[in-house]
Amino acid sequence: MMDDLDLGFDEQDRGEKGKHRRGAVRKRKGGSGGGGGRGKTVLALLLAFVLLGTIGGGAFYGFDRVQSYFVTPDYDGAGTGEVTVEIKQGALIADMANALVAADVVKSAKAFIEAAEGNARSKNIQPGTYKLRKQMSGESAVTAMLDLKNRIVNGVTIPEGRTAKNVYKLLSEKTKIPVKDFEAAAKDPLARGVPDWWFKRSDNKKVKPSIEGFLYPDTYEIPPKATAETIIELMVENFLSVTSEMQFADRVQKERGGISPYEALIVASLAQAEAGNKDDLGKVARVAYNRVFGEFPCNCLEMDVTVNYYLESIGKPTKRSGDMTAAELDDPKNPYNRKLKGLVPTPINNPGKQAMAGAMDPPPGKWLFFVAIDKEGHSEFAETFAEHEKNMAKARENGII
Repeated sequence: MMDDLDLGFDEQDRGEKGKHRRGAVRKRKGGSGGGGGRGKTVLALLLAFVLLGTIGGGAFYGFDRVQSYFVTPDYDGAGTGEVTVEIKQGALIADMANALVAADVVKSAKAFIEAAEGNARSKNIQPGTYKLRKQMSGESAVTAMLDLKNRIVNGVTIPEGRTAKNVYKLLSEKTKIPVKDFEAAAKDPLARGVPDWWFKRSDNKKVKPSIEGFLYPDTYEIPPKATAETIIELMVENFLSVTSEMQFADRVQKERGGISPYEALIVASLAQAEAGNKDDLGKVARVAYNRVFGEFPCNCLEMDVTVNYYLESIGKPTKRSGDMTAAELDDPKNPYNRKLKGLVPTPINNPGKQAMAGAMDPPPGKWLFFVAIDKEGHSEFAETFAEHEKNMAKARENGII
């Protein structure tokens, strides 16, 4: 019986290529008496019987897995029930797909990705929290996420240059989470996601880790059931993402003469507080560097904004420079005293991207002084005090000081 099968195979292969085929068969037979061909045929038949028997029994093991290579696993229709899904800041389509699979909104990441690729508007899907259904088709999920009524809007905008205390107040007003909860959550910046290497200084001053400077100003969608910890972590994560994209730490260490990224962040916060116009952020940063690391007699900042930061930190109202008393300006108990040598202990607010860019790559200049000279907040910069006095006279003429 097996010989007949073998002969049938041989005869079927006769033709122009028959000589090659028959030669190969004869070679095998010469070495094994034909057992190799018969063995393969038996194996093929056995596999066929096993396969047919298994399918006949109604269960082909691994069929779904094999099928998934050819057919995208997907649910049908608009789904059932309700589930909320958070799409994080900076999420790509693949990240969104994974979040939806984890929540059982779609059956596979591939289903959502293919649906998104087939919808030109999918690029408009924004980070935030969405109210969706379970077991939706990929196409239905994309359509639902493009419908604004399915997006849970609970946004809060943190302006540039706000102190941590002010940020907590804004967040508390929006979320109803008590300010004291934010203060408690922020006590350990490392636990909230700030890497420990950020708290290094080149001037050997001791650093007490502070969250100040790391609460990146932006508009945030606050997820349902958010806590003070998760909100602060979201802001820190955004800070790390932005500074990484800017290559802030790397460029500061390579280009700023050996100062640390943390010191540059402090300078960015000073520029954010002092510059009245975004055009001057880099120049103010240059003044700070020149005063502390250059030829300024005291190597101190002499910026009144550091005094105001201290006043706010101890619960006192901030003041205009002209209203500050001599005791407030030069309080020896103030660790942010404007006449102390070197940079202040921490950033004095949470600077934005442009302020950080100005501190990372300030324009060249030997300026030591500046003063606002118009109502738009533009400043004039000077290398000498004599030049500075002329600029101050211009500011007085314009009614600025």
